[in-house]
Amino acid sequence: MAIAYPHFIGSQKSAMETGMISSPSSSSPSRPPVILTQDELKKIAAYKAVEYVESGMVLGLGTGSTAKHAVDRIGELLRQGKLKNIVGIPTSKMTHEQAVSLGIPLSDLDSYPILDLAIDGADEVDPYLNLVKGRGGSLLREKMVEGACKKFVVIVDESKLVNYLGGSGLAMPVEIVPFCWKFTAQRLQMLFEESGCVAKLRTYQNGEPFVTDNMNYIVDLYFKREIGDLKVASDAILRLAGVVEHGMFIDMATTLIVAGECGVIVKDKWDSASHRR
Repeated sequence: MAIAYPHFIGSQKSAMETGMISSPSSSSPSRPPVILTQDELKKIAAYKAVEYVESGMVLGLGTGSTAKHAVDRIGELLRQGKLKNIVGIPTSKMTHEQAVSLGIPLSDLDSYPILDLAIDGADEVDPYLNLVKGRGGSLLREKMVEGACKKFVVIVDESKLVNYLGGSGLAMPVEIVPFCWKFTAQRLQMLFEESGCVAKLRTYQNGEPFVTDNMNYIVDLYFKREIGDLKVASDAILRLAGVVEHGMFIDMATTLIVAGECGVIVKDKWDSASHRR
């Protein structure tokens, strides 16, 4: 189960400041409190992140239900003339199609090896802004694009906050080559045997293997206990022949925006570093 961090409470910047969420004290006694859906919270976080976007920027465009709101907003601001000369680098075929439909000019890392900013969601965020990403299947391209950015803004609703990566009990994805995938999955599971790891091939509803944009498979790892040092775990996974990339994004996020029922929390990387010490 995801748990909000206690140390976030004192540093939040409320969405009530921008009128996104109504203050309960300002409501009339007869008006019931507004209960926001998860998608509405995602939209609030996404719109807040787009405030970091300036004309002339090269942007990494994330993938997933939360990032979709950010891409929609960027397209809207371009149509209104409030943003100009934006170049987007999409992290998936899906985001590419969305951006094209919105009229966002696109390019790639070959033409723009350094990006000004990337905005994307996450499946889990720990207290130090380490992430699990890739449950949508785009982790390789996301890591390539977001690893080339000067600033990486992560947008989530509060359900994505965990005390440690894997703490939600949901998947930590690993992209692998299709060749002898069972062999690779077994080796991944054995790596984290002490953490109660179970490795499962991701499949479509018809039982066929899920195939990424890069024509690879994904093995989802499920943990019962913490996996220990994340960098050690990362190195161990990447040393396995057959592994392409994993879904742990360690020390990559520079800013986290969390939307919850009480407002929006904005947390910067140096805040996490201070907390860690």
